[in-house]
Amino acid sequence: MPYPDRFYPVVDSVAWLARLAKLGVGTVQLRTKELDDPQASTLVRDALAAVAGTQTKLVVNDYWRAAIDHGAQHLHLGQEDLVDADLAAIRKAGLTLGISTHDEKELAIALKAKPDYIALGPIFFTTLKAMRFKPQGIPRITEWKRAIGTIPLVAIGGIKLEHAADVFAAGADSIAVVSDVTQNADPDARVRAWLDVTMETA
Repeated sequence: MPYPDRFYPVVDSVAWLARLAKLGVGTVQLRTKELDDPQASTLVRDALAAVAGTQTKLVVNDYWRAAIDHGAQHLHLGQEDLVDADLAAIRKAGLTLGISTHDEKELAIALKAKPDYIALGPIFFTTLKAMRFKPQGIPRITEWKRAIGTIPLVAIGGIKLEHAADVFAAGADSIAVVSDVTQNADPDARVRAWLDVTMETA
């Protein structure tokens, strides 16, 4: 399977992570902000335990030191996180690295780090986090994919299942999904629907 998987949920708790692992999701990012080092260490340890023995690949957001300490395999950094990260240590530990981008300047910075994937967002309007950037729109996906070539492109931000076909057609290799799962009235059914659609289009 490609990395990250075509359906790539982003959640904020170990409970959500464990729930998605039981449903057979291939790649899940755990994004919990503003933890101190001991809290981050506990989070990553518990998260790795939650996916142990499953097919789910855990992507740790931000906490690269804890990811290294506990033997995680996958990491995602935002632009702010990237400034303070020790890329040499991350690579030495064998971690894959995904990086968020929102404009051409950030894309240039990300490419210098030789990431395993590039994320572009927000594609659509999102209320989940305050964004300095207006929605990118689907045509921007094609532009970004042309710029990064063979590096996998993850589209994120306000994307619902109904958008998936157009997002993939525009050039995204993967779709990161947040509220369409976590705020859905029936999250498990929504996850199964995403898995059905993304397996069909793989």
